[in-house]
Amino acid sequence: MTDAAGTAAAGPVGTADHRREQMLRAALEVIADRGYADTRIADVAERIGISPALVIYYFKTKDQLLTEAIRYLDNLWYADGQRRMAELPTAAERIEEIVAMSCLPEADTEPRSSWRLWLDFWALAAANAEVAGLRQKDDERWRHMIGSVVRSGLEAGEFRAVEPDNFAILLCSLLDGLAIQIALEDPVVDPERAFQLCMRFIAEQLGFKWKGGQHGRGGDRQAGQRNGARRKGR
Repeated sequence: MTDAAGTAAAGPVGTADHRREQMLRAALEVIADRGYADTRIADVAERIGISPALVIYYFKTKDQLLTEAIRYLDNLWYADGQRRMAELPTAAERIEEIVAMSCLPEADTEPRSSWRLWLDFWALAAANAEVAGLRQKDDERWRHMIGSVVRSGLEAGEFRAVEPDNFAILLCSLLDGLAIQIALEDPVVDPERAFQLCMRFIAEQLGFKWKGGQHGRGGDRQAGQRNGARRKGR
């Protein structure tokens, strides 16, 4: 353990939290640029001008660094999504926002890179028990969010009768499958088409009328609300 690492870790809590967040953000950037397999601890350290030993002090291994970076990204996304959805008056609008958060990038983001993080994360979850546990918790939270919106729509009479938990599993699987196509830059499935297809499916399943184009890139409806991270592209 270097003196620098020990000194930083022993500093004020606020300073340590800030330094840790810097490392997590740097890890997300580097992994998105290079892919997890080609990312080294030294690359993350270099991105923010610190020693590799300090990164190792905080995160021990590259696998743990990826796990914590994804956890950090996910928490930001959920907090941002909850704020946006709280401003929407109907369950149909809230579920549309969830799909937009998943499929549509911000104007200054590049969807392939952000989804690439999740491809790496999913692959690592197959071999690493700690990562697998985080993946399971993330999916549970993701399904719970969708299920809650569906239940609110049922209670308000907006949606036809469906079993919310089963619908949440189905929609999560659809969104993750479309995300793979976006991440791999499939020429047939771009983000806007993925969004449109998913919303048409949801509207048919839940029995409400949806007008396409409301949430498209460059659209003005709710454009000011869709600031910040996107899920898995987040």
